[in-house]
Amino acid sequence: MEFADRMGDIELSGIRKILDLAEKIKDPINFSIGRPDFDVPQALKDDAKHWIQEGYNKYTVSRGDPLLVEKLHEHLRKKDMIFEDVIATVGVAGGLTLVFTALVNPGDEVLFPDPYFLNYYYMTKLFGGVPKYINTYPDFRLRAEEIEKQITKKTKFMIINSPNNPTGQVYTREELEMVVEIARKHDLFIVSDDIYERFIYDEPIPPFIGQMYEKTIILNGFSKSWAMTGWRLGYVAGPKEFIAKLMPIQQYFYSCPPSFAQRVGVKALDFDVSNHVADYTKKRDLIYNGLKDNFNVAKPHGAFYIFPEAPGKDGEKFVEKALQNSVLMIPGKVFSQQSSHFRISFAVPDEMILKGVQILNKLV
Repeated sequence: MEFADRMGDIELSGIRKILDLAEKIKDPINFSIGRPDFDVPQALKDDAKHWIQEGYNKYTVSRGDPLLVEKLHEHLRKKDMIFEDVIATVGVAGGLTLVFTALVNPGDEVLFPDPYFLNYYYMTKLFGGVPKYINTYPDFRLRAEEIEKQITKKTKFMIINSPNNPTGQVYTREELEMVVEIARKHDLFIVSDDIYERFIYDEPIPPFIGQMYEKTIILNGFSKSWAMTGWRLGYVAGPKEFIAKLMPIQQYFYSCPPSFAQRVGVKALDFDVSNHVADYTKKRDLIYNGLKDNFNVAKPHGAFYIFPEAPGKDGEKFVEKALQNSVLMIPGKVFSQQSSHFRISFAVPDEMILKGVQILNKLV
């Protein structure tokens, strides 16, 4: 069969390959996948049952259930986000698909910090765009000169993901102000992926791009904060004209997000998850304190990832060595143009963190 040219660079992610391996290993220490280790809160599961039993199982309008859309407007206004309209999406991944479909022409350049969430790379390639990497090594901080040198007349937009996957870094107010200044100078839109917004562990908590810049496209969802990873619910907020362009794309790609999940989303936005954030602060401390003496590693301040440098700066080799000891991690090359690091997700039970740290330290 002859496939479309766009499929040339598209393959299963390194994360999925590791997950396939996990099924073949007995009792692995699985540091590979970025999903919370807690379940959907019981009150939200009960709400889901209610709406399913009430027959709320059919299509909604493509924009999303009016109750959820209204609630999202209220939620974003309370956070002082600069936006005009909202559309509910099939997770943040579905939101990214809508955004790229609406904006990226073949040859357009899309900027994002390196290391990066791998969907940014593959979405850019899938739509014929050109990924442009903002180097943040060795400390994973944003620097004006690294951003400026990647901007050209072909630059379409810049993606900012804070807290960051895979590094766990949270960009400071000063970094974000610098990003906004550069975006204004070049009249660029910024796509702000805020999916880990509630997982910030240290003061001061900086603002989000969407609170600072009028040309922001905000992406967020329910997968991480409320563990609704399989329910596929997110949203995109931004200028009214832009959101209007996303609606027909949603109609033809997805129809709508799951209807019962949208109703639960209304309740979830008021559901407190601060206890989980406190638990994950402890997990962050366990993993960082356990690794810092034997690894060159930046302390993560958000999300639930840590991104250490591998011995000999060979992430793939070290990940393979760990795999032989039943520890599953992701080589940094999956998220980067460099292969010197590896990603650990510490969204696992504390005892697994302690056991995994012990093994990794012995492998150095």
